[in-house]
Amino acid sequence: MTKLINTILKSTLFGIFFVSLVACQPQEQSTQKSIDQDGSEAILATESQKEVNLYSARKEALIKPLLKQFSEDTGIKVNVISSKADALLKRIQSEGNNSPADVLLTTDAGRLYRAKSAGILTAIDSEVINTNVPSQYLDEDNMWVGLSIRVRPIMVTDKGASLGIDSYEDLAKPELGKSICIRSSGNIYNQSLVAGMLNTVDETAVESWAQGVVANMARSPQGGDRDQVRAAAAGQCSVIVANTYYLASMLADQSNETDYQAASKLKVIWPNQTDRGAHVNISGAGILKTAPNKENGLKLIEFLSSKKAQELYANVNFEYPVMENIELNPILSAWGEFKADQTNLSVLGENNARAVMVMDRAGWK
Repeated sequence: MTKLINTILKSTLFGIFFVSLVACQPQEQSTQKSIDQDGSEAILATESQKEVNLYSARKEALIKPLLKQFSEDTGIKVNVISSKADALLKRIQSEGNNSPADVLLTTDAGRLYRAKSAGILTAIDSEVINTNVPSQYLDEDNMWVGLSIRVRPIMVTDKGASLGIDSYEDLAKPELGKSICIRSSGNIYNQSLVAGMLNTVDETAVESWAQGVVANMARSPQGGDRDQVRAAAAGQCSVIVANTYYLASMLADQSNETDYQAASKLKVIWPNQTDRGAHVNISGAGILKTAPNKENGLKLIEFLSSKKAQELYANVNFEYPVMENIELNPILSAWGEFKADQTNLSVLGENNARAVMVMDRAGWK
């Protein structure tokens, strides 16, 4: 009997010791692997880690200095998945509730509107953001935050400067002839330009304007904004519409002499300075409804709206900051001050479908 009791006691003590030993072992942090666009595996953080997962439509070289500064300031590691804007939205929708994404960083208010309409974002409540970012660059329902301003003015060569252009409406004047190079109607930047016009101009008048622009095109719409700069410099046209940061980046990189010389031939015209102002758009971010690290995601967006980050936007990315009183890159400063359209940018997404239909009816390919 005594032998049996001793055996039971030994077994019990061993069981207690084993359980205690396992409990004391360091537990592996929970992670989730995601296959990046090039097939490589990216380790994405869960809520147990001091990390944040960013799905970014911005070129990594442009945002890397910002993210590095954020990590240095907060100790929060940023895991980045980069891809095209529309591809990221589809990826998040495909991942559903299992998506590891915390923050979506993308370009154009139209794309932010699509993300909001898809129901993948959650409302952002932050006094820091509301203080740093003017209301016209915030979603009306607080689903996204504008972080940098992208201006889409008119640019002309010396020949184009003689045409007397000072508004977007002037692009439809018959006397311009075949002088315009511009991207296709499938480009979100042009769609947003037309969507902005629809906010203040009658739809019939906007369609007539678009028909005039098509009639004045020197060639079929093609290429990106840099390609329009190159075409104008080569004499294929004398008037283009392009985002300023493309021109600024070409002027800043003198190692690429061909592009630098091409950009040097263009002059920026700030349109509609006596009425609504130049068309502006944004890059911006939202927090995913399914984000495992919502708190860290909010910290990241708050940082990107801060003075330190806004200075980096202005000097590294050649974009205009959303925060006021930020010193601009000298290239931007050289173009002078301008009046920007103050329309809440939610309108650009709301009017997108109408804009596309107007451009289609006008024959804008």
